[in-house]
Parts: sequence; structure tokens; C-alpha cells
Amino acid sequence: MGGTVDKPVASLLLIGLQGLLGIGAVFGGGALMLDPSGALLGMPTELMQIPLFPNYLIPGVILLMAFGVLPLTVTTALVWKWNWGLGEKLNPFKDRHWSWAFSLYIGFGLIVWLSVQIYILGSSSVVHLVYTAWGLAIQALTILPSVTGFYRKSFTDNA
Repeated sequence: MGGTVDKPVASLLLIGLQGLLGIGAVFGGGALMLDPSGALLGMPTELMQIPLFPNYLIPGVILLMAFGVLPLTVTTALVWKWNWGLGEKLNPFKDRHWSWAFSLYIGFGLIVWLSVQIYILGSSSVVHLVYTAWGLAIQALTILPSVTGFYRKSFTDNA
């Protein structure tokens, strides 16, 4: 099915961005779940003095699942193009592998996640800028013609 030898360079970069995002979010989200005060990551507790969340537990769960587990799942699918029925059902681009569509979802979701953070906090930092650029890079790489073409389904695909 997959392998990395025949992939366009842009696809390899996309796989790297998704994988690194996933690994970082698993550790970050996991740390916030282990210590919802945020102290384990050196996060100021006063940032969570908002009515929406009493601590970092719920943001940690969202971070772990949406930007940890999901990107790692998509990373493996971008490499090996494995079939997933639910992924196909949630893929509006029926001529492309579901991982291609989910890559777009993750890039968009990351930008929305950071925009909400900036709104809630009332300020931004370099970290917000870096991860917003990361989300934009994921989207840009995903829609490059070489990547779009690589994840286009052929008649020999069983998906």
C-alpha cells in the first residue's frame, strides 16, 4: 500500500508536520490531564481563571485527542493509505484518500483552536504565532498539486 520511497517531498514534509504535532500534543495534553493546574508544564494558573474551564483538564483532553491522537492516526494513514470506514464517511472528497481530507481538518482545527485561545486569553504569544503558521503549513502542503495527486484514488484502490 504505502511506503515513503514513492511519495512527493511535500507529502513527506506533511507527514513530518502531522507526526510532530501529534507527538507534542500527546505529551502536552497528557501532562495537562495528569496535572490540571498546568504546573507540570509551567503554565500560569491565572490563565485559567475564566468561567469556561476551572482548570486545564478539558483543554488537555481536547489537545490530546484532537491534536495528538488524530494527527498520529492521520500520519500513519498518510504513510500507508490504510482504509478506515468512518474516515471515508467523514471525507467529502470521495476522489481522495480520507487521510488527505483529515489533514485539511487538522490544519483548520489548529488555527481555530489557537484563535479561540487568543480570544479567551485576550492576548497572544510567539507560541500562538508558531502553531498558527504550523496549521497554515499543514493546509498549504495538503493542497499542493503533488500531494493532492498522490492521495487521489485510482481504480485499483479498494477504498
